[in-house]
Amino acid sequence: MTTPDWADVDRYLVDHLVRDAASAATLGANAAADLPPIDVSVAQGKFLHLLARSSGARNVLEIGTLGGFSTLWLARAVGEQGRVVTLEYDPRHARVARENLDRAGVGARVDIRIGAALDSLPELEGAEPFDLVFIDADKVNNSNYVRWALRLTRSGSVIVVDNVVRNGALADATSQDPSVQASRDLIQLLADEPRLDATVLQTVGAKGWDGFAFAVVN
Repeated sequence: MTTPDWADVDRYLVDHLVRDAASAATLGANAAADLPPIDVSVAQGKFLHLLARSSGARNVLEIGTLGGFSTLWLARAVGEQGRVVTLEYDPRHARVARENLDRAGVGARVDIRIGAALDSLPELEGAEPFDLVFIDADKVNNSNYVRWALRLTRSGSVIVVDNVVRNGALADATSQDPSVQASRDLIQLLADEPRLDATVLQTVGAKGWDGFAFAVVN
């Protein structure tokens, strides 16, 4: 018997633990619209859903919508009385996301804001603090997004940043890749910021080798 690879294990886990027609339809619609295939994996989407549920999140901020796949998982987690504010730069991506979320029956819970996230974030100041922030956008601005997340959350809120391990390049101090350099800057910020208690969980699977940064606001 050959040794299963990461994608095989992902398929096995999804087949047993994530039987979900709406998320499959969303991925299909994203592919049909020729969106880049950079959504979180199915298992990761379910993990975000369980993280939001277990933390009791009712007010969620997402930076980087794409076609709304992770948004769908988060919107289900917050319940009918909750809300997800999601920021998307590309109007076409936002349009696909809106169609996906409405079709899945969670559209009323989701506020999609179009434009550069660093322009949209100041508009959220002064509102109810967010319980959970999920960051999955342009990697070079991850540290800026975390700084904004600190301004928009409360003690006990959770901040999650995707794609920080960069296929292991995170540990390469000589890398000239802007996304790797930005990830290293982010890790240093998480280490130095007294208002955050953080770690990184490496992941392997259908999306390759990467990882999430997790932080709790003190």
